[in-house]
Amino acid sequence: QVQLVESGGGLVQPGGSLRLSCAASGSISRLYAMGWYRQAPGNQRELVAAITSGGSTNYADAVKGRFTISRDNAKTTVYLQMTSLKPEDTAVYSCNAYRFSIATSNRYDYWGQGTQVTVSS
Repeated sequence: QVQLVESGGGLVQPGGSLRLSCAASGSISRLYAMGWYRQAPGNQRELVAAITSGGSTNYADAVKGRFTISRDNAKTTVYLQMTSLKPEDTAVYSCNAYRFSIATSNRYDYWGQGTQVTVSS
């Protein structure tokens, strides 16, 4: 099992910055990737950014150039640095981690509790 604990959400003005953190514990050595999803009211959950165990990153088009995903050297904490925030970035941001079963290739997802990010003047 993997436990994910997020921190860093809050209220920020348009154009401001926030940094989200996600600390992983448990069976983290088997994780393939970690990342952040977000869901705004009335919208589907969408991938914001992800980083694989090898260090490859992936971003949603809406956040490219504004958000940066990174991790610590121990690969236990993932960060999402958000800059030039817009009102449309308002959402609940959830940390995600996943692994694949060696036997079946099935994907297993783990989720944090979510943290609210509100961009408003």
